Amino acid sequence: MYANVKSVGVNGVGGYPVGVEVYLSGGLPAFEIVGLPDAAVRESRERVRAAIKNNGFRFPVSRLTVNLAPADQKKAGTVYDLPMLVGILAADGDLRAPGDDSAFIGELSLTGELRPVTGALPMAVEAARCGLRHLYVPEENAAEAAFAGGVRVYPVRDVQSLIRHLRGEKLIEPAETPDITGDAPMVPDFADVKGQEGVRRAFEIAAAGGHNILLVGPPGSGKSMMAKRLPGILPDMSREEILQTTEIHSVAGLTDREHPIVRTRPFRAPHHSVSTAGLAGGGIRPRPGEISLAHNGVLFLDELPEFRSDVLELLRQPLEDGQVTISRASGSVTFPSRFMLVCAMNPCACGWYGHPTRPCRCSYAEIRRYRSRISGPLLDRIDIIVEAPALEYDELRRRAPSESSEEIRARVNRAREVQRRRFAEDGSMCNAHMTSGDLRTWCALTSDCEELLRGAFDAMGLSARSHDRILRVARTIADLAGAEEIGPEHLAEAIQYRTVELME
Repeated sequence: MYANVKSVGVNGVGGYPVGVEVYLSGGLPAFEIVGLPDAAVRESRERVRAAIKNNGFRFPVSRLTVNLAPADQKKAGTVYDLPMLVGILAADGDLRAPGDDSAFIGELSLTGELRPVTGALPMAVEAARCGLRHLYVPEENAAEAAFAGGVRVYPVRDVQSLIRHLRGEKLIEPAETPDITGDAPMVPDFADVKGQEGVRRAFEIAAAGGHNILLVGPPGSGKSMMAKRLPGILPDMSREEILQTTEIHSVAGLTDREHPIVRTRPFRAPHHSVSTAGLAGGGIRPRPGEISLAHNGVLFLDELPEFRSDVLELLRQPLEDGQVTISRASGSVTFPSRFMLVCAMNPCACGWYGHPTRPCRCSYAEIRRYRSRISGPLLDRIDIIVEAPALEYDELRRRAPSESSEEIRARVNRAREVQRRRFAEDGSMCNAHMTSGDLRTWCALTSDCEELLRGAFDAMGLSARSHDRILRVARTIADLAGAEEIGPEHLAEAIQYRTVELME
């Protein structure tokens, strides 16, 4: 007696089809699972056995073999509990075998209730890609899986409700696609920020073009405060970005019934004690790290020089490629990591170098040593470097409200819409991701701009990467101004954000 039930697995943040083959044969009673199962998959034998018995069915008293195909790919997690149970009941004649257009995923309790699993959305996306029409998932995963589209998702509460549905006795209503509109989560408003007009302008440019930004200033100047308000001015996410971001958070186990979809851009702020595996991802079964959880959003590194040098240096490749590859003996996994890097640091170890009233206690050698913790190659990948000066008393006591996040966000959205139309063909969503070909097409300079950039290049000793980043920032400034071409005023403002003297 044989039955074949379709399922789906997850590798990295992508799904792949899995066939759960069940074979009942003569011989001494045994329950074997083959197909490179990990410990969690092997333990499913007892969960499936108990769930079958506790729901009124007879567990087959024969040799039972379950093969998870393809047999040469490692199977991990608890998602195969449900398809195993369906396959055993079908092979034993208690249930008609489901059609080839149906797939099952879910973890079983000993009583037959279904528990949520991680990675429901990427598995649903893969099911739709494979042409499956029906996907049965735990009830808590249904809204998330339904967002994939292209496949009918059935929320299953327990084994009894699934059996009644498959027998046609009481059908389960398919889950509805979750609404991605509605009120966004409350975030702090830029209206609370006093002074710092130059930094606010830099944040607006960074948000409009997706540029990396570094803030340098003494303690209490508002660096962290303004960085935490950045999500309030970031542009709206497209459906494709929501899908990509939710897939990553689903694999990491950060979605639930109340929050099945990530509708706002992520803002990740790891502590400076974070390890390389915590930042880039890793583990025996590789999982996404902070830079992948910040995909399509912001990675905020406060007190930048306090991070370990090896942790900072691993950012260099993801900042260029927009992805990170985790290699293990069993294989490699690639996670997307296209994020805005936002950093903040003090000008010296004590924090008061350059302060108008408080004296700095650091020697020149200590200041150099503190700043040298940030390497030149990493600094070269930051588009905007801006100083956050200490605030004057009159600025702090000013009662007039500052410009709100909503007003800034309206300008950012207009600039991003220009960029979406500009890069519609090649998929680039913002100026920070422009390729060399895009720079030649969209960042052509007049003779005046050429002279200005040549002078800055020679005087500041800029690298080729810095040259390109200046052009990208200038393009964003022009977009915010509604200009078709980059003008000298746009280029001059972009050049001033490459003030590497702050780091000397």
